[in-house]
Amino acid sequence: MAKLGWGPRQQPYRLPAARATTGARAACAARARVRGGTLAPPLLRLLATTTFPAAVSDLDQRVPDGSGDAVRRTVFVGLENYRSLLADDRFWFSLLVSLIYTGSTVVLQVALGLALALLVMDMKRGQGWFRVVAILPVVLSPAVVGMIWRTFMLAPEFGIVDYLAINAGLGSRNWLGDPLLAMISVIIIHTWQWTPFAFMVLLRASPRCRKIFTRPRGLTVPPAWQRFRRITLPLLRPAIVMVVIMRTMVALTAFAAIFTVTAGGPGTATEILNLYAYRKSFTELSIGYGSALAVALLIVTILISAVLFALRRAK
Repeated sequence: MAKLGWGPRQQPYRLPAARATTGARAACAARARVRGGTLAPPLLRLLATTTFPAAVSDLDQRVPDGSGDAVRRTVFVGLENYRSLLADDRFWFSLLVSLIYTGSTVVLQVALGLALALLVMDMKRGQGWFRVVAILPVVLSPAVVGMIWRTFMLAPEFGIVDYLAINAGLGSRNWLGDPLLAMISVIIIHTWQWTPFAFMVLLRASPRCRKIFTRPRGLTVPPAWQRFRRITLPLLRPAIVMVVIMRTMVALTAFAAIFTVTAGGPGTATEILNLYAYRKSFTELSIGYGSALAVALLIVTILISAVLFALRRAK
């Protein structure tokens, strides 16, 4: 019986080079169409939210008519809105408020989230229930969170915070009427809502630390602070960096909670750059200048993101 297989001079059948090349090109074209169809919707949304404001910022709708009044008319003003922005003290103050708000909330969220993750990491019972309760603030809308804090927590004389302050002998305070207290309040509100996010991310990364801490008997275990500084932090560093980057981007573009709690007040004490752009665009109807403010916020966000990613790659 003859053996099955290739003979000494037999070769496997191959497609002609022209047909193989045509098939490969068709497959590549099909993959390119799929990628294009997948990327087109988010790309269009990105252009609509970035390129369109940049184009509108070159327009102005208020032109003097010679009699001292302003006529609603659209004209091309070039970079005039950006020159006005650089000379606007209110812009620089809102930018400072945004940086203070962002830096404070991110530091507090990472610190509290890390502390909670280390606390829960060694819990023998109830860890699942703790996770469920901790994640509740994240699922709430920022506008709802703002209304809850403004109505039930920070209301003078009737709010829970004011009640605790009176019982502690500190007296009743206007938590949202004082500039410093209002700034502290909006920072605490944002931290309260988004600390669970940092907690869940860092807790998910903590099993690596738990495995490292499992030591054989008879081996000397270093003190808790040394274990935290030399083992826990290095292992959790990638997760911490990603939390910092993500929370920074969200804090820079925060709007709903501050708008419902203080609306930027008292005065402009809590007016972040995002809120200032909203007021210029939809309250004062200066669409061109409001768009320039939005572009400035986009540039600040990109610069801070680039610095954070550069630091992440450098280390």
